[in-house]
Amino acid sequence: MPLTSYDQAKPYTSKIVRKTSSQQMPPWFADPSVGRFANDPSLTPQQIATLAKWAELGAPAGDPRDAPPPRQWPAGWNIPEPDVTIAMPQPVSLPASGTVDYTYEIVPTGFNEDRWVRMSELRPLARASVHHAVVYIRPPNSKWLRAAPLNTPFTGMSLPTPELRREAQWTDSDLLLVYAPGSAPDQWPEGLAKFVPAGSDLVFQMHYVTTGKPVTDRSSVGIVFAKQPPQKRVVTLQLTNDSFLIPPGAANFRVEAWGTLPGDCTLLGFFPHMHLRGKRFEYDIVHPGGRVEPLLRVNYHFHWQLSYKLAQPLELKAGTKLQAVAWFDNSAANPHNPDPTRMVRWGDQTTDEMMVGFFDVAIPAAMDKWQFFAERVKR
Repeated sequence: MPLTSYDQAKPYTSKIVRKTSSQQMPPWFADPSVGRFANDPSLTPQQIATLAKWAELGAPAGDPRDAPPPRQWPAGWNIPEPDVTIAMPQPVSLPASGTVDYTYEIVPTGFNEDRWVRMSELRPLARASVHHAVVYIRPPNSKWLRAAPLNTPFTGMSLPTPELRREAQWTDSDLLLVYAPGSAPDQWPEGLAKFVPAGSDLVFQMHYVTTGKPVTDRSSVGIVFAKQPPQKRVVTLQLTNDSFLIPPGAANFRVEAWGTLPGDCTLLGFFPHMHLRGKRFEYDIVHPGGRVEPLLRVNYHFHWQLSYKLAQPLELKAGTKLQAVAWFDNSAANPHNPDPTRMVRWGDQTTDEMMVGFFDVAIPAAMDKWQFFAERVKR
């Protein structure tokens, strides 16, 4: 449904007015009463009214001499031309139907020196089949999945020992980026970047879904390096609860997770992740005495999983208690619910559920994630 010219847009006049007046488009799900976000694409009331008036007048084309120059859309990447592209060496063949276990591919970066990454973007080849993807940075001193094969796809269940299969489920490695439908590439402001040590591997963790026909995926990551060492390092943390049980028919089931920051940091933004029963998600600061300060409230939409970048990054002190709260709709009234009669647990597949509150913070450039967590021990 291209909308880049008048001739393309006019047949959709009534739908444009309906979707913009209901604020379904552009997609944005943050409660406007909580926080301000740099990537908020919402239209102003005046812009919405202009579109409605345009439709009321018969959707006139206007004078072509007043039109701006045609916009030049990126031909491939949504970030500047990458300095390096790292692709999964082997394609992954996906069946027409059924479920696909999480698929991993470990790819050496070949970096002979430490690199600072200012921008990164994941591009799936089979876009409709990628439910979401996480790309981890495995530094050379990490023991995670060291017995797993390099440069070839594998699943956790295909690994030969129970210990390796458990390793595939959880890691303390830092994230390069998270991708989901609707999410934007990571593009950090000047002075901020993610760190990839020399000799690191990238671990692609791919959650695939089947689409009714066999396809092949070979996802890749484009990387733009910082031109100079940054003042601060970006690390991605998460608040996760994986022990919930959502009863059949529950329309507003609450799940929470919380933790305290081990050191001072700058909060940059959020990326909530749930599955088809996801209803709402909230991030809060819980102050001493119990006062709750909301930072973000999202009316969750599984098919538009967005990141929320703070318009004004927030300086937080060590010991700050952060809370994430998720609400799930397991009732028959949820049109996306695959089975309202089922008790729902944490699981990898879309028909299961997840509760993950990713959030990005900036810490001193010379400090890695584990030094950051060691601050708690020092205190």
